[in-house]
Amino acid sequence: MAKHKYIWLFNILFILTSCSVRKQYERPVINVDHLYRSTMYEGDTTTMAQVQWKSMFADTVLQNFIEIGLQNNLDIQIAVQHIEEARALLFQSKAAFLPEISGLASMTQSRLAFPQGYGIINNATQYNVGLNASWEADIWGKLKSAKRKSLAALLQTESAKRAVQTQLIAEIAQTYYKLLTLDEQLIILNNTVSNRKKDMKTMNSLKEANVVNGADVVQSEANYYAAEIAVPAIKREIREAENALSLLLAMPSSPIKRQTLAHQSLNTDLRIGIPSQLLQNRPDLQIAEYALRMTLEDENAARANFYPAFNITASAGYTSYDLQQWFTPSGFFANIMGGLTQPIFNRSVNKTKLSISKIKKTEAYFQFKKSVLQAGKEVSDALYAYQTALTQQEIRTKQLKALQKAVDYNKKLLNYSSYTNYTDVLLAEQNLLAAQLDHINDQWLKWQSVITLYHALGGGWN
Repeated sequence: MAKHKYIWLFNILFILTSCSVRKQYERPVINVDHLYRSTMYEGDTTTMAQVQWKSMFADTVLQNFIEIGLQNNLDIQIAVQHIEEARALLFQSKAAFLPEISGLASMTQSRLAFPQGYGIINNATQYNVGLNASWEADIWGKLKSAKRKSLAALLQTESAKRAVQTQLIAEIAQTYYKLLTLDEQLIILNNTVSNRKKDMKTMNSLKEANVVNGADVVQSEANYYAAEIAVPAIKREIREAENALSLLLAMPSSPIKRQTLAHQSLNTDLRIGIPSQLLQNRPDLQIAEYALRMTLEDENAARANFYPAFNITASAGYTSYDLQQWFTPSGFFANIMGGLTQPIFNRSVNKTKLSISKIKKTEAYFQFKKSVLQAGKEVSDALYAYQTALTQQEIRTKQLKALQKAVDYNKKLLNYSSYTNYTDVLLAEQNLLAAQLDHINDQWLKWQSVITLYHALGGGWN
């Protein structure tokens, strides 16, 4: 008869367990058909996010820096520790399905008086040793929700590490190319300083020949200093960029050995794929979606609190008032108890938890949607930045040719005509120098937009 009772109890638990109140996660539907503001999107699923970073950046020096950064960068190391922390919490959530067992060993000294303080007074010593066990049946899936939340948290930290990695690769590459740009601008400045120093000598000779006056000589000298004073500023930017790159590589600030601008090539096959691929390729979108999944599991756990909890407790051991009779059959005790606990009135605690969990889930949904829209904006911005950089380069090339001719013509006129205004020469030279520096900067802007697009599409972690 007792055997049938246990079978009946098992069947009840099985039925209750099958009636889980948990809701399954479903990715929210977000329309991403027109997420990109670009004419390049033609439904092609090929995306540059699938290109490995070693294929993206051909410079072997830069590749070495990226490898060092991925190994040593402190943000990467912090992200790894977050993963280990989340993995430990996941292990703990799995262990919650097992019974809790604790050991007990005690000695109790009592002073007994009968009755009511009158009569015989005795001292008694009780010796106890045993085990206590408790176990909660996960009937409504509350523990499963906690485990799934811990799993989502672990996956979120792994996505966070990938996000740090993609950001790190982009920052290393951009800083490296910025250094090469500044190096080239410094070369142009040094050449300009050298040429204007020669111009000062030429102006002195022209003054002696009464072709120009003293004011022109002084203006020539000022023009020389205007170029020379820009050199320290560029050197300061170079030093700051080297220090920034050193920090990304987790090393003390130091000089950075690098290639030259002329030896650079960058993968500019700008394939952006389809917008829905961002959900798989961008780690930050994965982070936002895992956060949404975690709030769903919080809601499931909060809903399970409204239902009765089934607990089983058991204990066994030995107890005796005499050490000699301690470990004997007469000193042995054991008990087991099962019970259901149903919340009736707990001052709206469970209702508040459920309401807050629903609010948090709605907030997480809006944050996920915002992240998707932000991703589309970043891709659109990077695409247009690349297009405008190409346009600027094309126009700048024409501007440079015209300005170079203007400088050459004005200098020739100055040598052969006393009526030529030296101010025209100065203005032409200043415009030429500014255009030369901007031309190099246009190249940097083009590379920056390509790297930004690569990062915006989720490239760098595959």
